[in-house]
Amino acid sequence: MDTVLVTGATGTVGSALIPALQARGSAVRAMTRGRPVDGVETVIADLRDPASIAVALKGVDAVFLNSPSAPDAAELQIQFANLARDAGVHRLVLLSQYAARADSPVRFLRWHAEVEAHVEKLGLDYTVLRPNLYLQALLNFSATIAQGFIAAPIGDAAVSAIDTRDISAAAAAVLTTDGHSGRTYPLTGPRAVTHAQIADALSAATGRDIAFHDAPADQFAAALNGLLPSWQIGGLVEDYAHYARGEAAEVHSAVADLTGRPARDLTDFALDYSAAFAAL
Repeated sequence: MDTVLVTGATGTVGSALIPALQARGSAVRAMTRGRPVDGVETVIADLRDPASIAVALKGVDAVFLNSPSAPDAAELQIQFANLARDAGVHRLVLLSQYAARADSPVRFLRWHAEVEAHVEKLGLDYTVLRPNLYLQALLNFSATIAQGFIAAPIGDAAVSAIDTRDISAAAAAVLTTDGHSGRTYPLTGPRAVTHAQIADALSAATGRDIAFHDAPADQFAAALNGLLPSWQIGGLVEDYAHYARGEAAEVHSAVADLTGRPARDLTDFALDYSAAFAAL
């Protein structure tokens, strides 16, 4: 039985990836910064502590590499990838971002492209997953949803947003089957949706009136002051400008190709999470 190390094991993607890997017969080692994960081996390690990472990597066959958002995320992921190579890890699956490229005006996309380029040179069996906007990110709009609206600087641009459960299912498939070495998979939902359509789907699922308000970028940023660090606010504004330009609307079949079932639709997400939104 192969052992897969899951970084970010308590996050949205990692927490769903663990049972998906177990269902495929893999032994899972969850890497966390302190909180144990029920039902699997847990190792306490921090991306900023190479010695702890070396311990986490011992005896591991494959790694799912994801990291918390941080201004030095690219540096931390590159360091981890080097340690994985040195530890003799056979397979590395990197969670990147849709449309990552070195010359992007979006800092997050540049950072992800830097990590991708480095991993490509390490000689590992590697695969890159590039998911689009997470539907679960809508949970971060809880404060305004409670007031009956979602506000973002995106206008009527559509985005092929994806349910994170499909990201986890795709990652489990790549980590446990062959034929993906050197491949990059763009992960999207089954259609591109506008934020107005998102508001309509949440309204239908919860029985509440939720509207979409197109917000200027400066107002969007001002609303986040005090909630997020300035570098992250700046990156989110760049992300939404990228969406507003229509650069994240393409639909790809990778989820269905990898998992054997269609990606979840926005309406599926809204119904499945209706209780969470209704409780706000």
